[in-house]
Amino acid sequence: MPHYVSTAPFDPEATERLTPEQERYYMATQWRLMWWKLKRHRLAVLSGVILLLLYASTLVSEVLAPYALDTRQSRFIFAPPQSVHLFHEGEFVGPFVYGYRYTLNMDTLKREYTPDPAKVQPIRFFCRGDRYEFWGLWESDLHLACPSEGGTLFLLGTDRLGRDVLSRIVYGTRISLTVGLLGIIVSFTLGIVIGGIAGYYGGWIDNIIQRFIEIVRSFPELPLWMALSAALPVTWNPIFVYFGITLILGLLDWTGLARAVRSKLLALREEDFTTAAQLMGARPSRIIGRHLLPSFMSHLIASATLSIPGMILGETALSFLGLGLRPPITSWGVLLTEAQNINVVALYPWLLIPVIPVIITVLAFNFLGDGLRDAADPYR
Repeated sequence: MPHYVSTAPFDPEATERLTPEQERYYMATQWRLMWWKLKRHRLAVLSGVILLLLYASTLVSEVLAPYALDTRQSRFIFAPPQSVHLFHEGEFVGPFVYGYRYTLNMDTLKREYTPDPAKVQPIRFFCRGDRYEFWGLWESDLHLACPSEGGTLFLLGTDRLGRDVLSRIVYGTRISLTVGLLGIIVSFTLGIVIGGIAGYYGGWIDNIIQRFIEIVRSFPELPLWMALSAALPVTWNPIFVYFGITLILGLLDWTGLARAVRSKLLALREEDFTTAAQLMGARPSRIIGRHLLPSFMSHLIASATLSIPGMILGETALSFLGLGLRPPITSWGVLLTEAQNINVVALYPWLLIPVIPVIITVLAFNFLGDGLRDAADPYR
């Protein structure tokens, strides 16, 4: 067998030259790599889109709600949800609902509503309806959807005062979702500062902080929430109660994050870049804030997405028990107080509908947190 020997000159750079795809990967930043891995987690991306839409809706709650927050229809107390139809007697009409036919059952004294095919009530879009103050700044009456003139539009039914459940859920979204964001700001500030001090200095400072964290974590969480919430004065303005509940949720949720930050900083403070910063005369606060924390910022973001649902559930539980937010503030937990009586739920099951956005939001945050945690893991 003849042997062929290549006579081409040896190029040492050819063995080190990267393809465009390899160069794009090796030159990418940590955040870009994290984004590429997150995009492969389809459930996390879908959850992120759902959460983005929910938070975007809080900016225009007044426009999205068919009725104003406190609009009451005394003629339609405990009215069931109205179904949306497109065709009436085989003819295309467009989105519409049938009006109610109302009777009072003299045996049970229950209001009974049945659809009346003679009352075709088209749904109007981008229309003028109930007046409201947009973000408390200026008055308007523009709504995305409105009932027909003299008609009704109760897609999720009404409560004991004849208020539209859908409109109140839309308004409650703003409060319930922002409680989690404000609470996480308080929690993260305490967790990063206290955990950073314990991890950077170590020694007796770390021991004192760890013992204090153990004391805080030894208290049962829900009873402690209830005790602190009950301590809020009843005479407080609803806005003060809102910020008080937010502060309570944040003050009791920082311990887990503080321990995570401490363990990370205990390892990172021994790295060469930390020693170099110390030799250059950098202050501890600068070393922690500019060098150590950015090294695991992706982990902190994943922790935040997993902590927010706990705060939303905490506010919902406290409000449901009557120890959290109180009317006239409307949140998902406040709406669920209507469903405390099992007899009411059996007769009017649509009063439990506010629990659906709670479930969707918590699941979306958990799935997004799982995706961010996997994307932030450098070993995956």
